[in-house]
Amino acid sequence: MTSQLSPDSVDVLLFDIGRVVLDIDFEKVMAHWARHAGCAPADLATRFVVDDSFKHHEIGRIDDAAFFANLRRTLGINLTDAQFLEGWNAIFAGEMPGIAPLLATAAKWMPLYAFSNTNPAHVAHFSVLHAELLSHFRTVFLSSTIGFRKPDAEAYDHVVKAIGVPASRILFFDDLAANIEGARARGLHAIHVTSTDDVARALTALGIEHLD
Repeated sequence: MTSQLSPDSVDVLLFDIGRVVLDIDFEKVMAHWARHAGCAPADLATRFVVDDSFKHHEIGRIDDAAFFANLRRTLGINLTDAQFLEGWNAIFAGEMPGIAPLLATAAKWMPLYAFSNTNPAHVAHFSVLHAELLSHFRTVFLSSTIGFRKPDAEAYDHVVKAIGVPASRILFFDDLAANIEGARARGLHAIHVTSTDDVARALTALGIEHLD
């Protein structure tokens, strides 16, 4: 898709957070919960599903306590809210390699925004832990705040309207194919990110270079 990009082809860059800006490791969540529950992480992983509770948590329809209560039922483990929370936040594995200098450079050329499917617990954690890196974004759009999640059309429409430029002038980076398809369906340019190299190639195609 970078072949469709050229200098002046877009005005805004929009980034997903998980596995684009911040690395995530779901196995660390399972390992933490399993240690407290006295079971194998693989057993929990097979029981964990992206159900209505998960989605409702991400659009702010239920709070952390309700989400953790549902996990007790679906996973069959009796952890405290504090134990669930600690494990839930263990998902963050630091910055994606090489993303920090790319964001710093890109921010000198055009406005940067972020758009993440996420929940209140994770927001409270990463917004503090990675405040410096996230400061490159003019606004971080959170599904749990706006009430819509990718890849629903309403989510992209909300973000595009809030940014205030046509969808065709926005380039979106995401690690999930479904979210890329959803963005393109709403008129955005979109890059499927499998590594930071995909971001770097897109910025090069846009003519974004390091500024001393």
